[in-house]
Amino acid sequence: MSVKFSREHQWIDTATPEAARVGITPFAQDTLGDIVFVELPAVGKSFAAGEVAAIVESVKTAADVYMPVAGTIVAVNEALRADPALANTDPLGAAWFFTVQVADPAEFDALLDDAAYQAFAT
Repeated sequence: MSVKFSREHQWIDTATPEAARVGITPFAQDTLGDIVFVELPAVGKSFAAGEVAAIVESVKTAADVYMPVAGTIVAVNEALRADPALANTDPLGAAWFFTVQVADPAEFDALLDDAAYQAFAT
């Protein structure tokens, strides 16, 4: 998996821009606490980079999930909708939120690589 990170604590798998998975980082999950609800976007909806695409609620608070790059939603993680606690145990894997067809893969360049994100998040 080739992953980039946003400063809003989302990750995106950049390996396949036509179907790039997006989720929240372990840092975001740790900050939120136990996640109990997710609101996922509609398939077919388009978003600009930085726009709110989903919402996550924890026992502590609610938070927005932002689009790391512009694109159109092509799939959502129904398993996460059915069991939001997946985000507590596997935020970089089984708990992906949605898959996006990226409008412009050059937008990946504005995101952080793992080392830069780790430095940013700590």
